[in-house]
Amino acid sequence: MRYARCVADGREFYAIVEGDEAVEISDAPWLAHERGRRHPISSVSWLPPVLPPTFYAAGFNYKAHNRHHEELGYDPVKVGDHPEVGYRAQSALAAHGDAIVKPDGVEGRFETEAEVVAVIGTTLKHATRHEAKAAVFGWTIGNDVSARTWQHADRTFYRAKNADTFKPMGPWIETDVDPMASTTTVRRNGVVDAVFATGDMIFDPYDFIVEMTKYITLRPGDVLWMGADGNTPMGVGDVIDIEITGIGTLTNTVAAEGRRTDTLVGIQKGHGR
Repeated sequence: MRYARCVADGREFYAIVEGDEAVEISDAPWLAHERGRRHPISSVSWLPPVLPPTFYAAGFNYKAHNRHHEELGYDPVKVGDHPEVGYRAQSALAAHGDAIVKPDGVEGRFETEAEVVAVIGTTLKHATRHEAKAAVFGWTIGNDVSARTWQHADRTFYRAKNADTFKPMGPWIETDVDPMASTTTVRRNGVVDAVFATGDMIFDPYDFIVEMTKYITLRPGDVLWMGADGNTPMGVGDVIDIEITGIGTLTNTVAAEGRRTDTLVGIQKGHGR
């Protein structure tokens, strides 16, 4: 099933996406809820499918990422023997169809990384692997935007990874998919830039959840971004599509600061494919 957060008639609500309609529900999808009013998809705008209490990010987590890293002239990243997670800012989230705003001060490499995102549906501590699997409510898509010059210049990732609009997520949460068997495709202006097996991770989502819950309580609505295989360069005016089979396609355009557009015609009020 597909669950989204939408805006229609000036109201925000969770919805079930069924064909050409968004069916309002009375509460968050992982809670008991009732169905309500139906809206044509063409009449709604997308929001990030969840506003996470805590936003976790796996970071470097794909076997091929070091190859891309070395091709750019950087030393290989040492891979640890257990999962280690980082954090991102909820304020950086953007929706399917929103513009990624490139700040005026960004120079050098401005890139996207395509990530599958686990959405947690239950409270969890000291989880077994079986409990970790059961705790994932569903999956969505993340576009991890990075300003690399800032990343190497700052002691933290506060602006390189967390500037406004640097974390598009959506278009919805899909519950009936095994992303470990999916394929991720990145297109820049309609041209394929990268294709990789979504499940070709160093540590899978359940490895992370088991390790994290030794120390951290996960709560419904938390998200865990799972890292990416490589990087796709972006520039102002580019349109970036991230497709993960079984989930859908997240689409965003890149805009210069001061010239942000809030929607892509035919995208924000469309299906997200």
